[in-house]
Amino acid sequence: MSPVSLLQELIRNKCVNDGSPDSGQEVRSVRTLVEYIGVEGEVFEPVAGRQSVVYRVPGFDAEAPSLALVPHLDVVPVDPAGWSRDPFAAEIEDGFVYGRGAVDMLNVTAAMTAAVRPYLIGDKRPRGDLLFAAVADEEAGGRLGAKHLVEEHWSLVSTDYLLTEIAYPALTAGGRRTVPVAIGEKGAYWSFLEATGTPGHGSIPYGADNALEKMVLAVEGVISAPSPAAVTEEWLGFVQELGLDAESVRRLTDIDQLDDEIDRIAVEDPALARYIHAATHLTISSNVIKAGTKTNVVADKAHAELDIRGLPGMDREFVDAHLRKSMGSASGHIEILPVMDCDTTVSPTGNALWHAIGDAVEELDGHRNLAPTLMTAATDARFWRARGTVCYGVGLFDERMGFSEMLSLFHGHDERVSAASVERTALLYEHVLERFFTAP
Repeated sequence: MSPVSLLQELIRNKCVNDGSPDSGQEVRSVRTLVEYIGVEGEVFEPVAGRQSVVYRVPGFDAEAPSLALVPHLDVVPVDPAGWSRDPFAAEIEDGFVYGRGAVDMLNVTAAMTAAVRPYLIGDKRPRGDLLFAAVADEEAGGRLGAKHLVEEHWSLVSTDYLLTEIAYPALTAGGRRTVPVAIGEKGAYWSFLEATGTPGHGSIPYGADNALEKMVLAVEGVISAPSPAAVTEEWLGFVQELGLDAESVRRLTDIDQLDDEIDRIAVEDPALARYIHAATHLTISSNVIKAGTKTNVVADKAHAELDIRGLPGMDREFVDAHLRKSMGSASGHIEILPVMDCDTTVSPTGNALWHAIGDAVEELDGHRNLAPTLMTAATDARFWRARGTVCYGVGLFDERMGFSEMLSLFHGHDERVSAASVERTALLYEHVLERFFTAP
């Protein structure tokens, strides 16, 4: 079975994780991978059906560094009404595989499985330990997958280096092609806002103690407030590797010109502008608000949910201070409840895995231009980075999909990836493994 066929099977398994413990059912894709690989792995199942499978191959050199490949098996929910085809049929049309998970991240899962299989069945032997862990529950924070493995089975999944998501298409500027390599991710500070009021009849609202009105004023303040911006070391490193002209670099790295430059880019490339904004700002997305019990009853409770992502240096204290200031006079009526606090994590470059990626890109793409990239979303890498593991995400796409288009497909309609990109990414991982385990 080719990596593309394996991707199709994984999509068809429909491992949709809606955040509830009994969703996902990654047991289906664990079965698919075990059948593809041909040997059993060690299965972990903290909740019925929520399986992860782990393989660890000892290296022949006890002093050599270890490497892990850690893809996830679950996908986010989908609204079929927004798709032009069945999101779980995994149809191939014009060279593209369509389906939920095609770029997040079942393309990488299939490519990694294909690349690592020769080591798992004994056809190849790694110099250092090789770990392959296909995990559950990444789309709901990893509690039943990577987090469980790292916290409960560290001796099995410990590693010096790790590859996971995100695989980005190359960027081309000034005739220079550059492959983004994810080296870190923004901190996640998801928050609930709570307000209380006094119930009463909706026909006499004058002077009423309405929890919904308090919440609306608070959320409106958060939405309207300017987002704190920062030109971080990671952003400077990314921009400087893209081959842009000096003026473009200046506009993208000058804090006083950055927002105007984002607005200018948004006219022609909204998806790229959204990424640049997210990579340089504290972002707050107000995604859920609930209040009241009935149309004619004054709301005595209101609840809002905010997806907040911070740059290095923007911790929970920074986030709460910004929220309080943004809410203005409504702040005194609002309780902020942290529901996720994950600080920014970043891995260094210039090490054995970085050089192995550069060698592989040079062999397959004719250059070794790598752009260290800070991801705007959270991944399972953070659990390993917190224990000192160097973690990257990288892939190798063909030229049929650009950076901006891929970003727009994450959790979106008509998610797709070219079959050629899946094959190229599998080859990339094969070359990375060869180089990593053979280089002194």
